[in-house]
Amino acid sequence: MAKNKIERANDSFEKDLFKMADKLRKNMDAAEYKHIVLGLIFLKYISDSFEDLHSKLAAGKGDYEGADPEDADEYKGENVFWVPQKARWSHLHSRAKLPSIGKDVDDAMEAIEKDNPTLKGILPKVYARPNLDKSALGGLIDLIGNIALGTEAAKSKDLLGRVYEYFLGEFANAEGKKGGQFYTPKSIVRLMVEMIEPYKGRVFDPACGSGGMFIMSEKFVESHKGKISDISIYGQESNQTTYRLCRMNLAIRGIDGSQVKWNNEGSFLNDAHKDLKADFILANPPFNDSDWSGQLLQTDPRWQYGMPPASNANFAWLQHMIYHLAPKGVMACVLANGSLSSQTNNEGDIRKAFIEKDLVDCIVALPKQLFYNTGIPACIWFVSRKRMGNGDRKRTGEILFVDASEVGYMEDSTHKAFSEEDIVKVSKTYHEWRRCDGKYEDIKGFCKSADIGEITKHNFVLTPGRYVGMKDEVDDGIPFEEKITGLTKKLAEQMVEEKKLDEEIKKQLKNVGFKLG
Repeated sequence: MAKNKIERANDSFEKDLFKMADKLRKNMDAAEYKHIVLGLIFLKYISDSFEDLHSKLAAGKGDYEGADPEDADEYKGENVFWVPQKARWSHLHSRAKLPSIGKDVDDAMEAIEKDNPTLKGILPKVYARPNLDKSALGGLIDLIGNIALGTEAAKSKDLLGRVYEYFLGEFANAEGKKGGQFYTPKSIVRLMVEMIEPYKGRVFDPACGSGGMFIMSEKFVESHKGKISDISIYGQESNQTTYRLCRMNLAIRGIDGSQVKWNNEGSFLNDAHKDLKADFILANPPFNDSDWSGQLLQTDPRWQYGMPPASNANFAWLQHMIYHLAPKGVMACVLANGSLSSQTNNEGDIRKAFIEKDLVDCIVALPKQLFYNTGIPACIWFVSRKRMGNGDRKRTGEILFVDASEVGYMEDSTHKAFSEEDIVKVSKTYHEWRRCDGKYEDIKGFCKSADIGEITKHNFVLTPGRYVGMKDEVDDGIPFEEKITGLTKKLAEQMVEEKKLDEEIKKQLKNVGFKLG
């Protein structure tokens, strides 16, 4: 399905900007260049927000009467980062053509961190490197300087946030396999968020990458007229550079990232939120991770449904999240399709325990080519502790299977994405199945509500294709004999055309003196 006109229009500015920024990259590796570009976008964002409030304080009207525009406390009270003089965008932009611009930007980052403790250790200081072409850096500053024309902080935040998000995706694409480790494609996140509906409560991602799950949860609350203050976010990331991207991504949206933690040991060996019980969990952890130190965690209390194999972390991730799930919590986790059917190393027994304990609510099979970092077929597990009702119908002993493997459109030559209509189709199916007065119906080839008896017959394998069946062929009303006659006629006509073309080629070759044997 083609992307709708609104989506194309929204993307055009970011796309053009990225093309221009990418030209300035020259021979620099995308993994290195992304920190340079995204750091500058972040700097532009906080400077725009600062300058907007600075002008209001300087004007001294209304609530700002008598305020000092150079008093850092005035900005803290408005939840705006204080930006010292030498770090303000106008100052850096004026020095963009000087050979010292790399050191100037690094000094600006240092100064911002010093005056804003919540950003300490977050911002990139990579601009004075000898391998960074200073003329290209100056060009990049000029380019980013044209973003967010106008001074309204909200306008700047929205546009710069969009640019930051788009650039994250493009850099993930450019990096390929490694890029996927910090970025989950937006349409997958949208689907997960629309299905579990994180309106109010604690939102947790134990493998948070660049923070896309949190950003989308905030957008969801805003689009449904809720209060952003009604959700609080908790996260963990083991890669420090990715963690920094996450914190900047959150800050550019004005989201409190203080409960997003980094340690290089990761969520299994060093759980940063040991006592957390989250209302909503959203995650896209590494698929089939064989290096998760499972051999060191044999007696861990998180393994309530069976010891996950040291050779594969899929069921360790699921149990880690279930352990952190509140009594009425729901979660969505992207995993490799193998998690639905594997019977090796205790995985089948753990999956059976999940089902028998009535935790699995829905399984969605995803199409291929959605991810930047893997071609492995993937799925989304939806786990719920509120299947007894709690506002929805009682659905114990049932699991909804949705086969979305043929859903989506080609966003470019190598990657698929879900359109808005696709997301609505899948999420609405789940919501109608869940509601007390829902109008859910099984659709052959797409969705099926299966009971525990049917699932037991399939030996607790949760692959949606086993349950939804094959989509029926659409009967076009043309008799079989007539179809065969038409195809035969078309083939004969095609052979005649090919013969004519062959003769014409021989004729033209003969005219230019080329003799055929």
